Amino acid sequence: MKAEDFSLAIKQFQDAVGKEWVFTSNEDVELYRDSYSPVWSEEEEPIPSAAVAPDGVEQVQAVVRIANRYTIPLWTISTGKNLGYGGSAPLLGGSVVLDLKRMNRVLEVSDKNHYALLEPGVSYFDLYGYIQDHKLKVWIDPPDPGWGSPVGNSLERGGGYTPMHDHFDAVCGMEVVLPNGEVMRTGMGALPGAKTWQQYKYGFGPYVQGIFSQSNLGIVTKMGIWLFPEPEAYLSGRVMVWKRSDVMPLVEIFAHLVSSGVFRGTSTLASPVWFGPPDAELDPLRASGSIKDLEDYSARRKVPYWSLPLFFYGPPKVVAAQWEYAKEKFSSIPGVEFQDGPSYRFPLSTADLAKIQDTVPLGVPSLQIFSLLPSRSQGHIGFSPIIPMDGEALLEALTLFEGVHRELGWGRAVLTILSSFPRAFVIIDLFPVERDVGKNRRMRELYRRLIKEAAARGWGEYRTHTTFMRDISNTYSFNHSALRRFHETIKDAVDPNGILSPGKCGIWPKRMRRAEV
Repeated sequence: MKAEDFSLAIKQFQDAVGKEWVFTSNEDVELYRDSYSPVWSEEEEPIPSAAVAPDGVEQVQAVVRIANRYTIPLWTISTGKNLGYGGSAPLLGGSVVLDLKRMNRVLEVSDKNHYALLEPGVSYFDLYGYIQDHKLKVWIDPPDPGWGSPVGNSLERGGGYTPMHDHFDAVCGMEVVLPNGEVMRTGMGALPGAKTWQQYKYGFGPYVQGIFSQSNLGIVTKMGIWLFPEPEAYLSGRVMVWKRSDVMPLVEIFAHLVSSGVFRGTSTLASPVWFGPPDAELDPLRASGSIKDLEDYSARRKVPYWSLPLFFYGPPKVVAAQWEYAKEKFSSIPGVEFQDGPSYRFPLSTADLAKIQDTVPLGVPSLQIFSLLPSRSQGHIGFSPIIPMDGEALLEALTLFEGVHRELGWGRAVLTILSSFPRAFVIIDLFPVERDVGKNRRMRELYRRLIKEAAARGWGEYRTHTTFMRDISNTYSFNHSALRRFHETIKDAVDPNGILSPGKCGIWPKRMRRAEV
């Protein structure tokens, strides 16, 4: 665009939100770079041109109308803490970052009906602090780490650990600034004076709340989320089996517990023998690929081949019965062993919480996850495909991903298997991001190879770094990419100037669209 038009737009942004909340200096813009960027300092790294931080919905409307006037692309962030997925940087270089960090008000929390109404700049720490300050009997469900925004994380379909772990599923009611600057409320919020905006999702007519998740069709300025009533007790245990093939009945029984509602949280299926930390004795066995040698090690050293932690929340008698029922079901696996884990009665005092290493499954946000990541790299990004909750599919996926790692010279793959979403697993394959162009290019080659291999087997990513959004979108290609073409039809209708987050999740406005091979 013309430099004089951009200068005029900046002046109008300043008039709308205050001069001090429009950032154009190199020092300020530098803060909006993605510190975990896999294209750091390369030509394709997207650097924003400026950032603007409104303080309320009226200021957001004003910014959107100015952007339309000059056809300026806006990239919306809540708190900008989306590390590993693009952080606060746009997908399209030159975009103006619309930073909603000042919109940080907790508007309502009900511990009678168990919901909160929030602005996008509220962090999990903010919401937790509000609940504690007001002595409310509800839990939040923080992800790792907890410094991000419940609004932003839910819109990206993130996950946590408690029974409210599917974060977008817990969304109920949005206020949205549309690309033309108009304000809309979804669900019951479309009824003036509605009393159930945060209690009934659907309202009347077509259900549109979903089109604002992972999308560039609107700017969410308020969101209702369901909370978890503070439980009376927490009980945990671990299921351990000793052969590779035990994963078949282990996953089948676990899937039954999930689908029947006996288990309602997030678990992490681990293989300490296969994918555990480096070990002088184990590493040669892993490299050999000998299943028998690994099983012998497992039996000899009493290190389980597969380990499955379970967490139960509720009345003490109920959680005890759930754990006993789970053990009864898993007892059909020959040689299975069980280990009782920590159990708690609530509420916990501050002193009690201080003694607990990992508080996130107890609804208490933390930043502990950063201490668990290797310090030898700048950061990490993750490849995270959705896999059937099936033992055979899981073994196929783990073997495939490990093989691709070795083929491309990456050595061992250390994979994490999570039940973050009902009835499916997500596998997290973490890659280091460095300030080394050559290493990052090799990492991108591996990432794109994994995308291709997974898609060929019907496994798609649920979420990705901005660098790979087009790659992932291209894999969702049924019937000549009918889904993306439908997304583009909606985009062209509601955002004809293409100002909101161009390219997000592969959805480009018509003026920037290109034919995909």
